[in-house]
Order: sequence, then structure tokens, then C-alpha cells
Amino acid sequence: MFSRILGVGLPLMLMTACTPYIQRTGESLQSPTLETMRFIAADGESLPMRIWLPEGEPHSIVIGVHGFNDYSRAFAKVGAYLAQQGIAVYAYDQRGFGATQQRGRWPGVELLVKDLRGFIQAVGTHHRNRPLYLLGESMGGAVAMAALAGDDAPLVDRLILVAPAVWGGQSLNSWYRSLLWVSAHTLPWLKVTGSSLKIKASDNREMLKRMRADPLIIKETRIDALYGMVQLMDKARKIIPQVHMPTLVLYGGQDQVIPERPICHLLEELPGPHSVAFYPTGYHMLLRDREAERVWQDLVEWLQVPVWALSSRIPARCLPLLAQTG
Repeated sequence: MFSRILGVGLPLMLMTACTPYIQRTGESLQSPTLETMRFIAADGESLPMRIWLPEGEPHSIVIGVHGFNDYSRAFAKVGAYLAQQGIAVYAYDQRGFGATQQRGRWPGVELLVKDLRGFIQAVGTHHRNRPLYLLGESMGGAVAMAALAGDDAPLVDRLILVAPAVWGGQSLNSWYRSLLWVSAHTLPWLKVTGSSLKIKASDNREMLKRMRADPLIIKETRIDALYGMVQLMDKARKIIPQVHMPTLVLYGGQDQVIPERPICHLLEELPGPHSVAFYPTGYHMLLRDREAERVWQDLVEWLQVPVWALSSRIPARCLPLLAQTG
């Protein structure tokens, strides 16, 4: 697809240059609030929300942040499981995804982060004096990291990153990086499917089949959205040293979306106590793979470990990769 774009002619592209579309950040009109099946952001935007509640009062809360082209339904299975363990799970459709008004249009890093911080605030207000955990899957992991960096970051007790998108533009060779920039600034409306890449996201065929039939899953992605996604990954990669809370990183040995090297660098640079769970037969969609229940169990067990008992470590399998880059 990229070679086809180049066929248009670079000079012509530069002559007809335009700007990648980014959703505008609305003015803050109110405190973020939770309504029935909706999260009302600070600018009044209504974002669909899903909740999985245990019987009785939850002893802790998990906020799920979905991945690229996905939406809040991504947490249906793990949400139901955690609810059985007494943990409430909240998730919303991030702008540009799911059933939001501007589905398919990139919202920009600033707006993604602003919405998540507002959602954390609203859920925390609704469940005062309960431990609050943030769980980000793929792109959601990058958004979670960006939201928790800086002096004005919201307070959460722990962070869970499932195959986090920390593979930024610096990992692309200069030719592809330049081509993506040119494409996003000349043909931002052009859509690609990625089907030619033959990426296997999970070994759960039935789940993947349901996703292909789900109208809320984005199957054709605008070039400027891909460009924005790379910018988000760049930001997540740079702010790793600012993520100080206890963190669990989950990664599959068969992941064909996020390479292992960026995950190893993440583990090397995280400043706070962190743990890692590698699943040799796991794919990118660990929470929905065929052996997902094992991942759910490990997640619950880690949340039960006292903070003082958590320690940082780099898996032995990461050491050769880190040594190659110094």
C-alpha cells in the first residue's frame, strides 16, 4: 500500500499537502461524570461505557482502556471474571472508536489523555476509598502511561500493561517513517486494512471471527490515524521514566504486533517496582486468547501481592536484546 502511495509522485504530494485530521479538544464545561452506560467527558461529549459489577460491594476497581480500532467490549470476558473475584470493571469507548460520534477519526494524544484522566476521576469519585487499578491493552497501555505521567497525573494504585504499544516511530527505518509522514500530510483520508500483513493477533479463532463481524470494530484505518498512533507510541516510549507506580507487564511470546525488544526496554526503564509475565504461547490479545483464563488468574494474584513485596526485575530472555543495543 505504501509503495502505491509513492506511485502518485512525491512532488505532486508536496504540492497538494494537507493536514492530518485531529479531533478538536472541547472546552471544559463540567466535571466528568458517570451516567447509565455513558461517560460524560469534561467538554460534554458522551462516550459509551460498559461496567461489570460483582455481587455486593466491590473491594477494588479496575479501569480498562482498549486498544487501537477496538472498543470497550474488549473487556467483556475478563470483566466478567474479575467481577466474580469481587472486582468492579469500568471501560469506555475512547473517542474515534466504538460507538463514538467521530468513529474512525484520530482524537489526538491530548484528548485521549484528557478523557482518561477525567474517567479515572469520575470512577474514583463513585468508589471512594477503594483501590483503583488501571489496565491498558496495546494502544490503551500507551494512553494509560501518558495519562499517569507528569505532576498532574491522577492517583491510581497500580498499572497493568497488556502488550503495551511502546513501539514508536523511532523503531521504523527512516524510509518508512518519512513515507508515513508524507502520506499523512497528503492523503490523510486514504484508508488501509493491513490484511496483506497476515498478522495473527490471537489463537482464538472464534473470537476473531466475531470481531470481523462486529460493526463497531474498525477494519479500514485512515492514514492520519496510523500517523497519530505512531505519535502516541513515541510519547509512551519517552515518558517511561515518569511512570512510578507499581506496574505489571503482560506479554505473549507469539505477539506479532508489538516486538519483544520495545517491551524489554520498557522493563529496563520503568523506575517503580514492576513485574512481568511472559506467556510463550500467548499472542497480542492475551486477555482474549484461548488460554486467557490463565492470564486473568495471574492478574488477580498480582493484585493481591502487598506493594512492599513487589520488586523490579528484567527477564533473562530480555538481556540479549538489551545488550545488542547497549
